[in-house]
Order: sequence, then C-alpha cells, then structure tokens
Amino acid sequence: MTRPQLLSAYAGHWTGAGTGVTVIVPPAGTVGSGEVRGGAPATREFELLAPTRTVATVSAVVLSGGSAFGLAASDGVMNGLRQRGSGFATPLGPVPIVVGMSIFDASVAGAPPDRAAGEQALAAAFRGDPFEAGAIGAGAGATTGKWRQRLDPGGLGVARGSVGAASVVAIVVVNAWGDVLGPDGRPVFDGSSPAPAPESPFGLNTTVGVLLTDARLDKNDCFLLAQSGHTGYARAIHPAHSRYDGDAVVALATGEVADAGLDLLRAVAADTMAAAIRDAISHA
Repeated sequence: MTRPQLLSAYAGHWTGAGTGVTVIVPPAGTVGSGEVRGGAPATREFELLAPTRTVATVSAVVLSGGSAFGLAASDGVMNGLRQRGSGFATPLGPVPIVVGMSIFDASVAGAPPDRAAGEQALAAAFRGDPFEAGAIGAGAGATTGKWRQRLDPGGLGVARGSVGAASVVAIVVVNAWGDVLGPDGRPVFDGSSPAPAPESPFGLNTTVGVLLTDARLDKNDCFLLAQSGHTGYARAIHPAHSRYDGDAVVALATGEVADAGLDLLRAVAADTMAAAIRDAISHA
C-alpha cells in the first residue's frame, strides 16, 4: 500500500521475528484524540489525548508488538522526529507527541521491539517503502480466536472510505480474544464452541487502530471519531472490548477538507474500521 492511500501521512513498518512496529506520521498540526475500551491496555500518552488536555496535536502514532516492552519503540520514533525538528514547540526545542499502542505477542518472552525498531520503522516511512498489510509490522505476531482456545490468524489491515470530499483511512492491528466476523456476522474461522477462559488470560490480546481523516476536526470531534472506531471493532470482532483485550483507537484529523459532516464521517469510520479488521485476516 503506497502513501497516497494514506492521505497525507507517512507510514512504515519494521518486522522482526514474530513481532514488529508500524508507525504513522501525519503532517504537522494534525489534531488527535483517542479512547480505550478494553480491560488490559498497553499504551503511551493516552491521558494527553483526552479532550480536556492542553495539547491538541499528535506527531506520530506507533503500533507495536511486545506488550508494554514494545512501547519502547516510541522512544526511537520520538528521537527521530526531534532530529527533524518536529513536535510541540517549547522554549527548549520541540517535543514530539508520540502516542503508542502495543499488542501482546510471543516476543514478550524473547526480543520485543525496542528503540532501534522504532527508528527503523520511521526510516521506512520517510523512505516511502510500500505500506503492506497482513502479518507485517505490528501485525506480524497477531492472532485471533483465543476465546475458543485457538490461534486463528490475525494481522494488520487497512481500509478507506469517503464522505463527500473527505476521506477516512483505518489502520488496525487485530490480535483479538474473540473471532473476526465476516459481513454476514459469522466467524470467518469457524469451528469449536467457545471454551472456558484460561486462568490467566489477561494481557494476551488487544486490537489497536488508527482512524486518519483529512477532514477539519477539533480535539473533541476526534474523540467522537475514535469512539466510532470502536463501533467498527464491535461489528467485526466478537466478543469485542473484553477484560482480556486492551482495545484502543486513535483518531487523527489533518484538516485539509473544511466540512465533512461529523456524524456522517463517524458512520463511515465505523464501516471503514470493520473493513480494515477483515482486511487484516484476508492476507492469511
């Protein structure tokens, strides 16, 4: 997937052994907010995204494997952006606002993504490397269907929708406890009935995503857009937002299109996020 399909943002991957990093760098001045609905998140800078917080702009979003360890990849992205002069202006220089979201994958037991992995994903973004979907980047170690005591395919998916002149792109890493549902509402990977939850299922799952739009939105609008991303989760994953998931969505608005109609944009965003979730496993 090439950069024009991601509107005016740069995006790139670093892929390791069963884990990885995906970074999205929107243009300067992009407004952002987000919401967590799962019970076991691994996130960075999410408190700053609340509509009541002072800083409204986001410099980058980093999706990674490795659970809380993988949040270290954001350090590499933050350092790379500072070297480019990007970030929130302060008297002592720019401070890049880098939001991180991580999934739990097998690298937790070995070599989770680190600062260097984040730097490499950022370099791939700025080189303009093809932005592909599937078991790549942060989706490299993702699985689904764990509520059935199975490891069905997960991965990274991308989809795009539009409302008039405005567009919205969903980028999502699907590592869900539940099943991915097709448009007919049935599990794509069907089989055994759900099994009793293991004694310690916490932290083993999570779906994390980004909604990127070229519409002009304020921070509260972005918060509402992120909520609609979670509606997309619920349409394409069952069960969604469990205690065993860290489900989170960040919404970014670059502002090139003046008026898209917020509620229409939210409706399309929900559909687009659901489509991206299904795209994540279509490459399996």
